[in-house]
Amino acid sequence: MANLSLSALAAQAGLAKSTLSQLEAGKGNPSVETMWAIATSLGIPVSALFEGASQERTLIRAHDGTAMRSEQSDYAVVLLNRGNADQRRDLFRVTLAAGAIRHSEPHPPGTVEHAVVCQGQIELGLPDEIVKLSVGDYFRFPGDVAHSYAAPEGPALLMLATDSRR
Repeated sequence: MANLSLSALAAQAGLAKSTLSQLEAGKGNPSVETMWAIATSLGIPVSALFEGASQERTLIRAHDGTAMRSEQSDYAVVLLNRGNADQRRDLFRVTLAAGAIRHSEPHPPGTVEHAVVCQGQIELGLPDEIVKLSVGDYFRFPGDVAHSYAAPEGPALLMLATDSRR
């Protein structure tokens, strides 16, 4: 993808080479932070690390899907739909436990995030612009800078779409 050796990718992503070796061998269960660090280092959307494009019809029930958990907080994401090569948009279901705070490193340049709150309240945004969102609220913000998600008043559910430039 990016003509990087395993050692160079590990150094650029801030990960242990052994972690990448295990993932390359199909072993392990990477955290959200690990997946985003790899994708950002490669300059690709995180969904490009998953196999295959979404089918024309896909049904994922509310409590189904493969969750990627955070090492930082009680935060999990499920990739619901992966864009194809022409459509760089991915859709995630994000759950945050009460009191959870997730700090996200910048994603690849040009990434934009779109968030809609489905349950609870979320404090979301950039370090200098945190916005409090309630059920039904929509917020669009740059994902290529550090940002955070927090559920200070109880559990929360968020639909999150990411757009990335090629």
